[in-house]
Parts: sequence; C-alpha cells; structure tokens
Amino acid sequence: MTEDRWTPPAVMLAVDLVILTLRESSLKVLLIERGVEPYEGAWALPGGFLRDAAEDLTAAAHRELEEEAAMDAATLHLEHLGVYGAPGRDPRGRVVSVAYLAIAPGLPEPTAGTDAAGARWQPADQVLSGELELAFDHRRIVEDGVENARAKLEHSALATAFCAPVFTITDLQRVYEAVWGIPLDPRNFYRKVQKTSGFIVAAGPERKVTSGRPARLFKAGPRTFLYPPMVRPSEPSNTKGPEE
Repeated sequence: MTEDRWTPPAVMLAVDLVILTLRESSLKVLLIERGVEPYEGAWALPGGFLRDAAEDLTAAAHRELEEEAAMDAATLHLEHLGVYGAPGRDPRGRVVSVAYLAIAPGLPEPTAGTDAAGARWQPADQVLSGELELAFDHRRIVEDGVENARAKLEHSALATAFCAPVFTITDLQRVYEAVWGIPLDPRNFYRKVQKTSGFIVAAGPERKVTSGRPARLFKAGPRTFLYPPMVRPSEPSNTKGPEE
C-alpha cells in the first residue's frame, strides 16, 4: 500500500509594524496609505513580505519601515508583538504575519515610499473605535500593540521618556492619560507615583504656574521596573483637583 506523500501548504510570510508615539498629548500610530491592491487607498500598518528565504525577520521589519515610511529603524527598539495567521486575512492567499512593536518619543514625520501612497501619524483612538478603518486585520494588531504599550506604563518607567528631562507630576499624568485613553484623578495619581519608590526623584526648584502654588519638579529615577506597578483604574475618573 502506497501512502500519499504529504505536500507542505503554500504559506507566505510577512512582517507588520506597530509604531506608537505621543504627539500633541495624543497617542498616535504610524500608518501608510496603500498605493497598490489589495485595499488600494486604504490605511494600513507599514509592512510587507520577506524579500527572500534568506532574509531575517527583524531585518525585513527594519527594511519595510525604511522603505514605506522613510524612518530609520536602527533608532527604534523593535520587539516581537505577535503572530497573525488566520485564514482569509489576506485576499492574496494564506499569509502569516509576524508583528513588531515600538513605542518611542520624538519620532519624525514619515515620508511615503515604494508601494505607499502616503504615510502619516494617525490618532490611535480613531483606529481602536473603528472610526478609521484599516486594511487586512490591522485593527486587531493595533489593538494588541496599544494594549501592550498600556501594560508597559503599568510595569515600567517608560512614561518618563515622554517627558522633558525635568517635569511636573501633571506632565507625567498627561502621558498616562494619553496612552491609557482615560482621565485620571490627580490626587490618586500623585499618591501612586510617590508610593512607587525610585520611579521619579525631586529635581531643582519649583516651577511657577499661572495660578495656585508652584509645582514641584521631578526627573526620572533609577528604577526601570515599577513595584508596586501603576495599575490602571477600572473606571475612568473625571475628578479635577490640584497637582498634589
């Protein structure tokens, strides 16, 4: 009896990138406007197929970011986000995509290249709400990337990288509000920050403000991982109050 020989399925391998930053106190995601089919004219994450079987995945991610958005990927720390391979996610065939995530301050304006008709920082909340539709399953990938970034702010000192070298508690709170997408109670936020030893340290004289008492100044502390973590509140708060 002759057994049928197994033939491996035809699967294409791609990379996608979720690049996040803060601009104008808003969390933004890098998107490209597709210049080719499928989904010509739609917004999507930068990414694409591996060039050949010898190309490394991370190298492909760096190349795609440089080709589609003219961004120097060498300046970013790309980390693995997830693998997406549901059948039907790409009309061109069975495509498995390895997604990478980077979140960093001070990223430049992108410039479209290769098969991209445009490249732009877009508000992440418009993607999460569905107001801005994305090609393929890229909305899901953005959702995973944003959730990963929000968790990073809970457990690491990443938020201080988005502040000036010297900042106030209010400056730091705005970073958390932008990434978490919810307003925070100033008094509770101040207590949580002060409870986390080594997160921030006092720096220099107080800063004068237009009204009320001067604001205390801080800088990033020596701690990289936060304990206890800055846990997100279960319900958003609209309470307004003084910085301290």
